[in-house]
Amino acid sequence: MNNTLGLYLHIPFCKQKCAYCDFYSLAGSETHMDAYCAALTRHLEEVAPRCSGMTVDTVYFGGGTPSYLGAARLTSLLKTVKKRYRLAPDAEITVECNPDSAGDWKALRQLRRAGFNRISLGVQSTDDALLREIGRVHTFEQVTDAVAAARMAKIQNISLDLIYGLPHQTLEQWQDTLRTAAALEVEHLSCYGLKVEEGTPLYDRRDTAALPDDDMQAEMYLWAVDYLEQHGYHQYEISNFARDGFESRHNLKYWQMLPYAGFGPGAHSDFGDVRFAYTRDLHSYMAGNLELSEQEELTPRDRMQEYIMLSLRTTAGIDRRYFEQQYRQRFDPMEKLLVQYEAHDLAARTERGWRLTAEGFLVSNTVIVSLQEAIGQAMQERLRRAHAGDFRILE
Repeated sequence: MNNTLGLYLHIPFCKQKCAYCDFYSLAGSETHMDAYCAALTRHLEEVAPRCSGMTVDTVYFGGGTPSYLGAARLTSLLKTVKKRYRLAPDAEITVECNPDSAGDWKALRQLRRAGFNRISLGVQSTDDALLREIGRVHTFEQVTDAVAAARMAKIQNISLDLIYGLPHQTLEQWQDTLRTAAALEVEHLSCYGLKVEEGTPLYDRRDTAALPDDDMQAEMYLWAVDYLEQHGYHQYEISNFARDGFESRHNLKYWQMLPYAGFGPGAHSDFGDVRFAYTRDLHSYMAGNLELSEQEELTPRDRMQEYIMLSLRTTAGIDRRYFEQQYRQRFDPMEKLLVQYEAHDLAARTERGWRLTAEGFLVSNTVIVSLQEAIGQAMQERLRRAHAGDFRILE
C-alpha cells in the first residue's frame, strides 16, 4: 500500500488574465491575499488529522501566479504544512512563478531556505510579440533574469512551461523558442499544445487569430520530441521532458494514480477513494465554506479505465502483469489492438508491456478509447457467458 501523499495549494491571483487561460484565477484581487492565506491555512489545519498516517512527499503551489503572494506569505503557508503534516525530508516542493515576479534572487533564496526546492516558470514563448499577443505580462529578458536569479539563490531544479500552436506562430518561431529555452540549461521543460477553451478571450476571436492547424501543431510537437531528446531532455509523459532524475514527482502522482489533496477554490483531490473539487469561488472560500463543485466515488472499473488512460500518457506505458493482477482482467483484448497500432508505428513493446510512440501520442485519445472499449466489451461478454452458464470463462 502506498502511504505517500501529494499536496496541491491553489493560489488564484494573477496580475493579468492570459487570453487562453481557463484556470480559476483572478486579476486585480491583490487586496484579498492576506485573507486568502488565512483561509488556506485554516483549511490545511482542518484536513491535517485525516492525513496523519501518510507522508507528504510532494507539495505544489500552483495557480494563478503563486509568486505574486510574495516570499513571506509563501513561506508562512509552507511552515503550516511542515507543522501539521509529516513532510518527507526529501520532499519535492514546487512553486509556480511568472518571470516578472521571480527576478529577485534574495526573495528566491528566502524561499529556498524555507524549503522550496523547485520552481516552475510560465514562459510560454521566447518571442516578445507572441507573448503580447496572448496577454502575457513578462518579456523574455525577464525569463533570463529569473533563471539567473534562481541559480544565484542556489535553486537546482528549474522547469519552464512552453506552448506551441500560438496565434500566428510558425514552425520556425517554435523551433527558435525551444532552442533558446534549452540554451538556458534548466532541468525540466513542459511543452503544451494550445487548447482554445470556451469562455476565454482567445476563444472569442479564434476565427481571426491565425491559429496553426492540427497538422502544424503535430509537426511542432514531433520536432520538439526529437530536438529535446538530442539535447538531453528525455520525454516521460506526453507533454513533459526532463534531464535524468528531474521528472516532476508531483505531476507523476496524477499519472500514476497516487493520492493527492488539493486546497483552495477550484482545487481537485483524489483521496480516500473519492475524487472531488472545491467550488471556484474566492469569497465563499475565504468565508470558510468548503463547498464541493463535484464529488465522485470511483469504482474498481473506473480505476481500471483510468489506469489505461493515464499509463499510456507516459513513456513507461502500460504494465501487462500489473493490469491483470490489479484489475482481474485479461490483457489480450488490448494486446490485439496494440499489435495493430504497432504495425502503424503508433505503439511499441516494452519490457513490461506497451507504450505509445511520439506519433501515437498525437492520436492518444483515439487509441485509448479503443482500448477501453475493447476491455469493456470483453467484460460484457464474460458476464453474458456467465449468466448463460458457460463456466469455461473461469479457466
